[in-house]
Amino acid sequence: MTILGATTLMGIFTNSLIVVVNLLDKVKGKSLNPSDIILVTLGLSNVTFQFTMTANDFLSILQSDLYFSDIIYTAFNTLMLFPIFTSFWFTVCLCVYYCLQIVIFTHPFLVRLKLGISQLVPFLLMASVFTSVVISIPGIWSTYRVPPNSNSSGNQSLEIDVPKLSLMYLFSSNIIGCSIPLVLVGISNCLILKSLITNRTVIEKAKREVQSPRTEARERAARTVGCLLLLYMSFYISQIFMFVDFFPPSSLGFCICLMVIYIYSPAQSVILIFGSPKLKKALVNILRLSNKESKEQMQTPMIHFIKLRIQKTKKTSAT
Repeated sequence: MTILGATTLMGIFTNSLIVVVNLLDKVKGKSLNPSDIILVTLGLSNVTFQFTMTANDFLSILQSDLYFSDIIYTAFNTLMLFPIFTSFWFTVCLCVYYCLQIVIFTHPFLVRLKLGISQLVPFLLMASVFTSVVISIPGIWSTYRVPPNSNSSGNQSLEIDVPKLSLMYLFSSNIIGCSIPLVLVGISNCLILKSLITNRTVIEKAKREVQSPRTEARERAARTVGCLLLLYMSFYISQIFMFVDFFPPSSLGFCICLMVIYIYSPAQSVILIFGSPKLKKALVNILRLSNKESKEQMQTPMIHFIKLRIQKTKKTSAT
């Protein structure tokens, strides 16, 4: 519960920072580039996932009878799968965008795609949402109840009759919503790394020590895509283990998988923030401001007012 609360607060803060900073730029009249639009959609998706996951876990612990009813269990599973799938496909959009911006293609179709990717980003995001909705809704009709096992001697239930998602639905939705995005992110990462290695070789042959801002931006994008891929793979493996009940609920492996799922949204937002100079600067300014205010509160002198009570004495002369 403590880890869930901490990751929830951190995830909401970091993802809200991504959304607010970009929306403030839009309000100020600045145009958002395609990568900023993708970051905003990723931030909104992660905030939705964070709230849904927190409500799901708290309800499953505090009100287990209500949570394991057919309607509530099905609703929470659908609400949790949708932001997971959208987050994966939005990650694909970001990685493919970086790939098309960095890698030099010679195929006519890829060249046209590279030139028109800025106009295609909104359509790709809408297609990602549509795909996620299509593969999330069938989960409503793919829930079944596991019959409890009975003890042969006392005829007592050893397991609670709980609803579960069918393996057929989990397999098909996992292929479309998780596996295909993972493959696309991996391909984008490989193409970006290959392009950067080739570019690095050209720079070394030209004996240029100073890197151009464009080269630094490419390397920053490559680091972002690489970190997203590693995080994606960790979440993907943990999610599969949780879906198929690979570990017992009280085992160390179950706890590790659960923690990986909890930290996915905050970790992804931190990667995105440090991959964007604008977001990184905003985060640093917030941390400096909070640190400055805390120091001022500690160093503020305390002024105490002492009220003196003066008594007047009356001298009397002896008669």
